[in-house]
Amino acid sequence: MDAVTNLMRHVCTEMGRVIIGQPDLRDQCMITLLCRGHALVEGVPGIAKTLAVKTLARLTRQQFQRVQCTSDLMPADILGTNVLNMATTTFELHRGPVFSDLLLVDEVNRMPPRTQAALLECMEERQVTIDGIRHQLSPSFAVFATENPIEFEGTYPLPEAQLDRFLLKIRVPYPGAEEEVRLLASVQEGFDAHALDSMPLAPIEAEMLERARQEVNAVKVQEALFNYIVQVVRRTRAWPSLSLGASPRAAIGLMSVAKAIAAMDGRDYLIPDDVKQAAGPVLRHRIVLKPEADLEGVTADQVLQDVVRAVEVPR
Repeated sequence: MDAVTNLMRHVCTEMGRVIIGQPDLRDQCMITLLCRGHALVEGVPGIAKTLAVKTLARLTRQQFQRVQCTSDLMPADILGTNVLNMATTTFELHRGPVFSDLLLVDEVNRMPPRTQAALLECMEERQVTIDGIRHQLSPSFAVFATENPIEFEGTYPLPEAQLDRFLLKIRVPYPGAEEEVRLLASVQEGFDAHALDSMPLAPIEAEMLERARQEVNAVKVQEALFNYIVQVVRRTRAWPSLSLGASPRAAIGLMSVAKAIAAMDGRDYLIPDDVKQAAGPVLRHRIVLKPEADLEGVTADQVLQDVVRAVEVPR
């Protein structure tokens, strides 16, 4: 696990110069890249969600694009469109922001349903169909979509089919008091988040991310853990307080993220604790609470903790 260990050490050091605290945000963003997935990042404004993704793109040398979602955003605004070249009288493809490695979709729930649906093919197939012609996206294409959990006016909730495409839902809390003090001290000393491009951050070696991905893929999973993962996912489908459980795609994501957690811990084999740690971020957005449970203040994370406790751990 040398590549994963070295990658995480480097990312922790360099991101720590920009993002103060938020270790879960940093680690889960890296897991998203290691597993070639997409992430939904939820948190109130002003807690470095966008800055974290921009910093990650800079460190990994990924081509980065950002889309600010509004209620009038059209599919062509993110996918691109064919434009008539008057000089040659032929149509040429004007590529949209999805033709990148890391796409940050800010306030994704402000995007109208038609435009949300346009992202489905990009996220699942890593391709775009424009005027009947398919265009391949980058093999490293990853969507990091942010949303504000407290503001609902003028928003369009993401449908379950699209939520299921996100490997992780990353919840970003407020920083602790000590971290906010360090943030103020850093700004006083001259740190400016708007000047990220001019900061002397050391990017990772060109091949390190790919080697780390290969190490994650090589993590061994015993047959008993296959059954454990499946039982955790299947238990959500019959849980009393849930109206919708997790899909088979969720089981695949749960195993992939658990393998990344094992690799980040320096192991080439999976243990049940890796699955338990992965369950919250992988499953919290794929389950739907019954109305009565929602009214009682039950959260998805609380239900998932109960589900994991109810499944017998393999020995």
